[in-house]
Amino acid sequence: MSIFGSSSHGLPRMKPLSSKRHHVVSVLDIGSTKVVCMIGRLTPRKESDVLPGRTHHVDIIGIGHQRSRGMKSGVISDVDAVESVVRLAVDAAERMAGLTVDSLIVNVSAGRIGSDVYTATIDLGGQEVQRGDLKRVLSAASQQSQRRERVILHAVPTGFSLDGERGILDPLGMYGDALGVDIHVVTAERAAMKNLELCINRAHLTVEGLVATPYASGLAALVDDEVELGCAAIDMGGGTTTISVFAQGKLIHTDAIGIGGHHVTTDLARGLSTRIEDAERLKVVHGSAFANGTEEREVVAIPPIGEDDRDLPTQVPRSLLTRIIQARIEEILEMIRDRIHASGFSPVVGKRVVLTGGASQLTGLPEVARRILARNVRIGRPMGVSGLPVAAKGPAFSTAVGLMIYPQVADQEIAVGHGGLFSSGTGNSRMMRVGQWLKESF
Repeated sequence: MSIFGSSSHGLPRMKPLSSKRHHVVSVLDIGSTKVVCMIGRLTPRKESDVLPGRTHHVDIIGIGHQRSRGMKSGVISDVDAVESVVRLAVDAAERMAGLTVDSLIVNVSAGRIGSDVYTATIDLGGQEVQRGDLKRVLSAASQQSQRRERVILHAVPTGFSLDGERGILDPLGMYGDALGVDIHVVTAERAAMKNLELCINRAHLTVEGLVATPYASGLAALVDDEVELGCAAIDMGGGTTTISVFAQGKLIHTDAIGIGGHHVTTDLARGLSTRIEDAERLKVVHGSAFANGTEEREVVAIPPIGEDDRDLPTQVPRSLLTRIIQARIEEILEMIRDRIHASGFSPVVGKRVVLTGGASQLTGLPEVARRILARNVRIGRPMGVSGLPVAAKGPAFSTAVGLMIYPQVADQEIAVGHGGLFSSGTGNSRMMRVGQWLKESF
């Protein structure tokens, strides 16, 4: 399915999950460090106090991951290389699951992800809110969001208002003079999405749905109280660091910067005059973002760049590694802090921040993050799925797991088309029923 030929303003739309049927879902996380394919079996589950928004149990039956090639800071730089690693990752997952994949849910990090809230109000004249009124106000808000050079990834109604009273989840049947709605719209550049789809299609696969990376990682790493009360998830990947803000059970803001863990590695390679591979190993084994008193006395051997076996490793104090790492980590966290503040959602985030992604595993990172962000910080690991191998239970796999969870919450969204709106899901909650009402109008 081409992202330029579909009626949903350029994106394939997820088919809603039936709460009574088993489903097999395949996902693909294309990152700057690794490419991960997961295949999961989704089994209907009864409503529970644990993960109350989930309709299905997720059991991973196949996984394949490859070192990424052809990606730089979340952007495709070599289509052939990306196609090759996608084939390898998907093939490994297919062999493990014992089935063949045709289409995938894919993450989006490139394309300068944008996050905007659009508001519209219509006149009711003191009458009861009808389904047609809901359609009109949602359509009025969505029309503002459409731009030729960008595609809409997500459009989530975050709340209605009636005569200026905000925070109404279900206005149907209520009386008032003015009905308003806020819609959070996540967009990405059309050209970047076309290149992403090209890589998938060349591997003889189709894109079933596209999900913004910060949304996926937040779904996997945040607990229900955090999603409900307000929290930011910061996904520190190899080439990008993304931010997602959740409140009242919904995604309300996203952002991304093109700096991640790989930049720490290259800083070390330059500062210590060693190869990238050796710098990465030094970062993982000896690196820390937080200085302590013992590091001046500890010495680390730095392998030389040259091929000559007679070149001896250089001995440097471990504190030098820490100073190089700390400078870059502090820069990233200060940028994140400033982005959250500039977004206007800082009060919503409150005192809760969850760090996830591969680069979040760096020793001492939570301590530095607490100081710079002035918030409570914890490391978020993917939750809510079973069958993950031990190696895939860490923060580095949050995006892939979030993609597997996404079909269960996709019906919170409305799909924005050229001619107005149509539903992308069925939904059970009051807010999700809006999708049903719209669907019946078409």
